[in-house]
Amino acid sequence: MISQLSWKIGGQQGEGVESTDRIFSTALNRLGYYLYGYRHFSSRIKGGHTNNKIRISTEPIRAVSDDLDILVAFDQESIDVNTHELRAGGVVVADAKFNPVLPDGVDGRLFAVPITAIAEELGTSLMKNMVASGASWALLGLPLEVFNKAVEEEFGRKGPAIVEKNIEAVKRGAQYVLDLAGGPIDEFKLGEADGKQKLFMIGNEAIGLGSIAAGCRLMSAYPITPASEIMEYLIKKLPQFGGTVVQTEDEIAAVTMAIGANYAGVRTMTASAGPGLSLMMEAIGLAGMTETPLVIIDTQRGGPSTGLPTKQEQSDLNAMVYGTHGEIPKIVIAPASIEDCFYDTIEAFNLAEQYQVPVILMTDLQLSLGKQSCEPLDLNAVPINRGKLVRELPELPQNELFKRYELTEDHISPRVLPGDKYGLHHVTGVEHDETGRPSENALNRKRMMDKRLSKLKGLTIRDAVRIDAPYEAADALIIGMGSTGGTIDEARGRLAADGLKANHITIRQIHPFPAEIVKAELAKANKVIVLENNATGQLAAQVKLYAGSAEKIESVLKYDGNPFLPSEVYNACKELI
Repeated sequence: MISQLSWKIGGQQGEGVESTDRIFSTALNRLGYYLYGYRHFSSRIKGGHTNNKIRISTEPIRAVSDDLDILVAFDQESIDVNTHELRAGGVVVADAKFNPVLPDGVDGRLFAVPITAIAEELGTSLMKNMVASGASWALLGLPLEVFNKAVEEEFGRKGPAIVEKNIEAVKRGAQYVLDLAGGPIDEFKLGEADGKQKLFMIGNEAIGLGSIAAGCRLMSAYPITPASEIMEYLIKKLPQFGGTVVQTEDEIAAVTMAIGANYAGVRTMTASAGPGLSLMMEAIGLAGMTETPLVIIDTQRGGPSTGLPTKQEQSDLNAMVYGTHGEIPKIVIAPASIEDCFYDTIEAFNLAEQYQVPVILMTDLQLSLGKQSCEPLDLNAVPINRGKLVRELPELPQNELFKRYELTEDHISPRVLPGDKYGLHHVTGVEHDETGRPSENALNRKRMMDKRLSKLKGLTIRDAVRIDAPYEAADALIIGMGSTGGTIDEARGRLAADGLKANHITIRQIHPFPAEIVKAELAKANKVIVLENNATGQLAAQVKLYAGSAEKIESVLKYDGNPFLPSEVYNACKELI
């Protein structure tokens, strides 16, 4: 028996690829397997090649696999585009409708199954995804009862007749391929899973759930890939908690609405991608100047401009850190796992109110949309902290305003809500004094700038730098952010087999940069390799700027729209070491 296997389905967008993947992976999750998914899809509603890949394992996994064991193909293009990944002895299950052929040099087995014809016999070609799923499932030798349960959950709302037809489609697909193959394929038989129930979700869903746990009750946003799933999740869930989602006319309206709602005391967020973040910049400056809490989710994608809307990239770092004109305090956090997406979202709301600053949660497309196994989440792990929100104020002398921007020892002023008795103050994006009244006084300007920019001195969030550094004298330190962590760890395992010692850190607090923590890890390595999905080495530039050691820092960059594979990281690091 094997401990892991990779499965992929390909076809035209809108052809049922997504639903096939969803049901197939749901059934595997029911059995307790660990899963890691990757979606390759076009930036259009229908048409264009798309594929979904799932890595299945008896042990935790956090990376896309290098190779492929089973490919389900709805068209010849799916075979031509994806069989380069097929390992020796791998299987292609293809629809006989298009007379499939394997490209020259591919060492694999082709099973031509009349997927569409079987579906049409049952009443509609739409059921071809169930025929294909049944064929795949049967090759693994897994019990059909579990798969049928997933089918019932998917189609139950459409009535028992539809459920029965889809189950029959699964059965026929399974039987046909077993007749061709002579039974389940022994080398595809997975070891038994632990049977423990796991969450199976995308990062965007974890962010949505985290926002609810944080007490968020309003999301203002404009739809954009790959952030829209946060909005779609909260449209369904927030009303159950007395909240709502407002689809605004653009990202400028979204962020300013969020600023206004936070000013009024409602925990609110907005979410977008690079193009939307660009439109928000002036308003982010307003939140910084008025010291209004603000939470923004930036799900990075390929840029610039429209760029690659549905592809992986990590190229917004500089925009998040430096994007606003002038100088304001802000916090940028980069989750590195599904669990991080949940807990960091809660922490983002806390930090925004504690320090009265914009907080940007920086994910990337693979983390946002790649569905993964996740351990159960603790809803009480991060307690709510609203900072210096004061609800009962002492009486003020007549005509005296509340000092909303009072100069304090920790540089953070008390905050009140509109309408609070004795809390009257002025709010403006113009430079102002302690009561909010506009002021161009030079001394006041310096004091207010120093106040705002000093708020975050010494800030270190929970797990600011995730450190896995067992070697005091390492051949290399590999640094990453976002979704690259699992890929780096797999590559490290291969390097260790070659006798090479590699430590690994994932930088989660991007800004303010945790310089002292990083410096200590740089000192342990002969070579430092910074891995990131952009063309200019933006994370490496931050490391050099704040932690030094530029002379031993090398960059490994990938910016073709795809996430790193473990073999790519292994080969690049081995060459540099």
